[in-house]
Amino acid sequence: MRTAHRRRALAPVAALVAVLPVVGGCAALPEPPAPVPTSVVPTAAQVPPPAADGSQLSPDGFDAAQRMAVRIRNIGCGGLSTGSGFALDEHTLVTNRHVVADSAELQLSTYDGRDVAAEAASTAGLADLAVVRTVDALPAAPVLAEADPQVGDPVTVVGYPLGRQLTVTDGRVVGEVTDPLHANLGQVLVTDAPVEPGSSGSAALDADGRVIGVVYAKNAEGMSFLVPVSTLRAMLGDDTAFAPAPTCG
Repeated sequence: MRTAHRRRALAPVAALVAVLPVVGGCAALPEPPAPVPTSVVPTAAQVPPPAADGSQLSPDGFDAAQRMAVRIRNIGCGGLSTGSGFALDEHTLVTNRHVVADSAELQLSTYDGRDVAAEAASTAGLADLAVVRTVDALPAAPVLAEADPQVGDPVTVVGYPLGRQLTVTDGRVVGEVTDPLHANLGQVLVTDAPVEPGSSGSAALDADGRVIGVVYAKNAEGMSFLVPVSTLRAMLGDDTAFAPAPTCG
């Protein structure tokens, strides 16, 4: 495919990825979403570690993927936007750069409706990634896959579309493409797992509950785009990859 043709083909992607910041972090909401019910959910102290066989399911029936998902509300100087994220460890979560940029305040909440105080956010210069340090402990963290998935592999996306209820959607990896927004990033993954505004920053998981990518965009055909776990791992291992997130003043 010639470069000019590729750019025309990806134009709707770029437009909608510019909307996925509308999709993920820049969709204005009329009012704060209602918290997830807490009556049937154990406290963080009761969350068991992953099973010895690598399964991420907990004995009480709650998937660790749900436990580690975080809803993010970005209170900016110009309005409110929402996104998703997931715990990397007890006091660190991963999300998209566009979800946390230009904020005056970040409001975080867990799957059980508990508020978590944010301490500091840092954004990557290369990929649409960010990390947020938290004051309060996050309920659970997933395992990062050792390698990127292959075409045809199953994928599950866990996040907060529209900034509301925690949702789990399934699909498959359908291919890879040069990142339409950040060409210097290289290849990103394409899946048919449904995502919506507010899904940006969601974890994409393999069949064993391991993170294989981070949702950051969708195109006009409803395909979702992932920063692959290999890129996430490389950037987390680079002390120079992240810088303090820009705020709105």
